This record gives sequence, C-alpha cells and structure tokens, in this order.
Amino acid sequence: MRVFSPALPLAVGYSGGADSTALLLACVEKWPGQVRAVHVHHGLQAAADGFASHCEVFCAQLQVPLRVIRVQASHAPGESPEDAARKARYEAFRVFAQEERAQLAIKSIALAQHADDQVETMLLALSRGAGLPGLSAMPASWQRDGLAYHRPLLQVPAPEIRAWLARRGAAFIEDPTNTDERFTRNRIRARLLPALAEAFPQFRETFARSAQHAAQAQALLLEVAREDLKALGNPPTIKALQGLSPARQANALRTWLRDFHQAAPSAAQLEQLLSQVAACTTRGHQIHLKIASGHVTRAGDRLHYTA
Repeated sequence: MRVFSPALPLAVGYSGGADSTALLLACVEKWPGQVRAVHVHHGLQAAADGFASHCEVFCAQLQVPLRVIRVQASHAPGESPEDAARKARYEAFRVFAQEERAQLAIKSIALAQHADDQVETMLLALSRGAGLPGLSAMPASWQRDGLAYHRPLLQVPAPEIRAWLARRGAAFIEDPTNTDERFTRNRIRARLLPALAEAFPQFRETFARSAQHAAQAQALLLEVAREDLKALGNPPTIKALQGLSPARQANALRTWLRDFHQAAPSAAQLEQLLSQVAACTTRGHQIHLKIASGHVTRAGDRLHYTA
C-alpha cells in the first residue's frame, strides 16, 4: 500500500470478506473522502443478501458511500462458475463507473487479491498446462473499459492481512464457499499452500518473481507478434506466415486470433492450424478448421476467421 498511488477518486471492490475489508480500511485512511465502495451481489447463494447487509452497515460506520450492484452471474454451458462470476463483476464495475462518471469521475478501481491468491492462480495455470499468459498470473495494474484497475495487496500474504484486521478489531464475513473443496482453488488453498509453506517458507516471494519473469517474457512475445502481424497483414497472408519459424507462426496466429477476433485456440487447435499452413503449397489446398467458437478458412492467399 505504501507505493500505491491511484488516480482519485477511487472505487474499492468490497465483498465484505477479510481481504477487501482490509483494502477498504487502508484506502479510506489514506484518502479520506476520496473513496467509494462497490459491492457486487452475485445472488448465487442464500447468504448473498446477508453479505450485502454487512457491507452496508460497515460502510455506514466508516461513512463511506457504498453502491450495491446486483448481477446475473449464472454460467453458460462449458463455462466455469468462477469465470462467469468474474465477467459479471467487471461488467458491474464498468456500469458503476459509467453511471457515476458525471458526478464522481471515478478513475481507478482497487481489488483485494493478495499474495496467496497469486500463488493459487499460478498453480491453477500449471495444472491446466497453461503457457506464459497463465503463468504470468494476475497483473498488479491494467486498463479495462477506460478504467485503471489495481491490485495493491499482491505482495501481502493472507495471514498478514488477517493479523492486521485482528489488531484493528475490524469485522468481516467468511464466505462458506471459500472452504468448499469441490472447487480446485479451494483445494489448493487448503492442501497445497500449507505444504508449500512448510517445505519452502519463502514460496510467496519466489512464485511472485516467477510470475513477473513470465509476464516480461509474454510482453516480449506480444511485441514480436504485433511487429510480425504488421508484415503479415490482417488477415495474414499464408506465404508470409510460412516464411516465419514455427514458433513465430504460432505466436503471430495466437495474437491475431485474440486481438482481432477474441478467440483463444487450444494447443491442439493451434498445432493443427500450423500443420495446415505448412501443407498449403498449392492453390487448391483448402483450410477449414474449428478454432474456439469459429472457424479459420483459406480465402485466396490469406487466412480468415469467422465466428
């Protein structure tokens, strides 16, 4: 928090749990009168109304304006509940900032993920065979929908947050779903983190460094991909693609699909696409591959994507 200097006024994502309670308290003390709280009511469990009521009482005690936003966070087929809830939260933050912009001009939003959350995210990525974007875990700051998002607690271990709250005597709620080990993240928290703490006491710091290294490498790959795409064109020409190494082809195609079509190919889909690009040596060779929710096809000398 010492080096956290967001543009003000600031909104804090406040769930009522320990982490967001600590973040809200610290921000209110540092920037009195410049902080607003936003509680996203997911409506996914019976206790959700009680969470919102707790937040209202606590914010009233702090004399901090609170906005409760109800969202529909049910997940679509093939989508994880966590991803659906995350999307709903970001949409709620966007709506809040848009509605409040004329009066408050909210410029920044602070979220309460901490060092343990960062480790859990990396371990989840490893369990799924993720590449550098997944191993980069969560960024400390980023832009989305014209807002600056910040995670000022990413270097702070969860036990330190709870110890700080205990010294302050601050009330917070315990979400019962956080101990439900049907969720992979909760199993990691309950089983793996204690084992890591025993075997490698500094694991939070070393994992954070690894995430930073992965993020730097990913930024470099993205820079190379966008330079390559300038030469390849949009949509990319097949012959120019074939002039790149397989690794640069994969990097460029992954970036093209994500940046221009919001499509994320699986490893198997991307490998198949590379194979088809390599085999495309005659005019009559056709390409029609399913990628994400659409298809990559050949049209003349170029690749095209149709959602």
